[in-house]
Amino acid sequence: MRKRIYLAGGCFWGVEKFLSLLPGVVATETGYANGATQNPTYRQVCEEDTGHAETVQIEYDPEVVSLRYLLSCYYRAIDPLSVNRQGGDVGTQYRTGIFFSDPGDEPSIRESIQSLERALGQPAAIEVAPLRHFYPAEAYHQKYLDKNPRGYCHIRPELFEWAKAAKEKEVRA
Repeated sequence: MRKRIYLAGGCFWGVEKFLSLLPGVVATETGYANGATQNPTYRQVCEEDTGHAETVQIEYDPEVVSLRYLLSCYYRAIDPLSVNRQGGDVGTQYRTGIFFSDPGDEPSIRESIQSLERALGQPAAIEVAPLRHFYPAEAYHQKYLDKNPRGYCHIRPELFEWAKAAKEKEVRA
């Protein structure tokens, strides 16, 4: 049985590419989550106060990869202390967030955040909330960095190489 989690971490192009490379990730889709506008466009999310976060829907096989592992990888790709900013992108749509559709995932997410905060020695600026809604982004945003390999990305290129070689056993202890 496949599961889904929704991760916001700045511009969704790089987050989607990075997470799609991880073992056990079956599918990804970029979109807009937890805002006030139905079916927003990219322009609306950027220029209007819709409240949406650029988010990646992750479909994964829990028999291959755990939620804990996916979150630990996600933390590698973001600045967990930055508020409404990742790399050169600034605004509420670039906030970090973990949005869950399965309430049974919340305890694992909260434990993961607490572990991260202990390691950081301070609170993380990562929103944790139930997914209220997710609207897929326009087609040109899907797999953007596959279509535009030299496109903008706030994630360091070496992290993509790391993700290609990642194995969950490296994180599970």
